[in-house]
Amino acid sequence: LEEYERIARMVSDMLFLAKADKNTLAHAGEAIDLAREADALIDFYEALADERQVRIVRQGQASVQGDRLMLRRALSNLISNALRHTPKEGQITIRIDADAAGVRLAVSNVGDPIPADQIERIFERFHRGSAQRESRGEGAGLGLAITRSIVQAHGGHITARSAEGVTCFTITLPRNEASSPS
Repeated sequence: LEEYERIARMVSDMLFLAKADKNTLAHAGEAIDLAREADALIDFYEALADERQVRIVRQGQASVQGDRLMLRRALSNLISNALRHTPKEGQITIRIDADAAGVRLAVSNVGDPIPADQIERIFERFHRGSAQRESRGEGAGLGLAITRSIVQAHGGHITARSAEGVTCFTITLPRNEASSPS
């Protein structure tokens, strides 16, 4: 049953990415309070974070226009990855801010850095960064590709940097009439 669910999730993710490739991801134009969405996900992941003795904090706030469920999925993917790679007693920080250039949502965590030669490849489908991750069965390597597709469908972009024991993924979305400064 677990294997069936894993395969069903992978097929669903691949269909999502196929829609993204054809620019057929429909997204509603509702106002989204990013702080509220981040707080809801922090609550959702609280038990897992407590079990792993990891703290998740949010700083700042801003609003954007878009599809709430899609943006929540993108943020959830980043938090889930950060939880997987943050050591015991570590911290994950979700930072939200806005300025004239746009709205930024950054998820950072302490832990082993992503090798420099892997940074650009981590957004590719089925890429998992190392043979060790493949052997541990950590996902199908679609989460970051999906996250990138969601961000691009909203007119934004995502970047990653990893150095000195800190990894940070930053989503930048266009500023619009719903954006509010942090």
